[in-house]
Amino acid sequence: MRAADLCALWLGGLRGHRSRSAMLLLAIAIGVFAVVLLSGLGEGARRFVIGEFDQLGRHLLIVVPGRNQTTGGMPPVTGLAPRELTLGDALAIARLPQVRRVAPQQSGRAEVRAGNRHRETLIVGTDHHFFAMRGLQLAQGQALPELAAGQGEAVGVIGARLRRELFGDGPALGQWLRAGDRRLRVIGVLAERGESLGMDFSDSLLIPLANAQALFDREGLLRIFVELRGASYLGSAQREIRASLSRRHQGKEDFTLVGQDALRGTFEQILARLTQALGGIAAISLLVAGILVMNVTWISVSQRTAEIGLLKALGASAGQVRLVFLGEALLLALVGALAGLLLAELLLWGARLATALPLHAPWWARLVSLGLALACAALFAWLPANRAASMAPVQALHGAAGAG
Repeated sequence: MRAADLCALWLGGLRGHRSRSAMLLLAIAIGVFAVVLLSGLGEGARRFVIGEFDQLGRHLLIVVPGRNQTTGGMPPVTGLAPRELTLGDALAIARLPQVRRVAPQQSGRAEVRAGNRHRETLIVGTDHHFFAMRGLQLAQGQALPELAAGQGEAVGVIGARLRRELFGDGPALGQWLRAGDRRLRVIGVLAERGESLGMDFSDSLLIPLANAQALFDREGLLRIFVELRGASYLGSAQREIRASLSRRHQGKEDFTLVGQDALRGTFEQILARLTQALGGIAAISLLVAGILVMNVTWISVSQRTAEIGLLKALGASAGQVRLVFLGEALLLALVGALAGLLLAELLLWGARLATALPLHAPWWARLVSLGLALACAALFAWLPANRAASMAPVQALHGAAGAG
């Protein structure tokens, strides 16, 4: 039997049972679509989080109060500790030779008012270094001024969404607003930006650290960002920071020092496993489609006994008969898989345009979904195809005649 004859039989079988072929195409397309789409969403989340870490720079350390005793766990973020971090701790770290700059941070939520408009929002107390270290861009105005340690000034920088909520289409620069019981003048507006490591800067107010400490009546710091002079200083800087803070805390290491690279690697591993898990869950739908392929192929074999008997009577071998049914299943699987892959890629492309998120399906998801669709089709169609190949010509023709 020539290859052209096989192709003609495959296409003829598919055209002769269009509703059945369409059902199989849809089942396989949905399975591949689910695998590629879910893995693309997971991969997009991983790229987004890694991009947020990369914006911080690759030589960043974060000091948080409280000792985390569990190796590999996340540091405490509530600020509750036997001893709080202080501005003096931040200044001591800044004096170390391995350190380029530091940015202390104190945060809380409070109501912000401008005229008759008000909104509860995140208020971040910090200094001018914070903008560069967190990659914050300004759409208007200027960043927080450079102030002496402990000095405050009644100024603030607001996020883009907060600006719209408080001032609408009117000007914001130079306007006064009230945060809690404090009056502040707006000197800058941040450029549009979403959440970054759990902080939504578009809906936040940044003020000098001393003003935030007075507003929240707290002298302790939530965390201290430390930027090193280079990657080669990482080890020595960690030792010096621990030694310096331990001396200031009466010999107790009641703080946690987190490396930005370590956090980045941990998040990357977690999100990569999550992406694989999502793809694996979606792949179950391909197994269901494979069972459907087997059932439909059994029906096809039982309905085409006359065709099987005729092929064998004309000299077709058992392998060629088997290949007729396997080829039909594989052709359906290939077309359905390509359709599902195309649909998922189009949806991810549209989502990238709408959200600006890096939603890309990983290469392994595309290959695995295509390979799994073909493998399921071949595996589940094998038994019915083998049954057709084992039929004797006379029995097949006799059975077809008896059924007629």
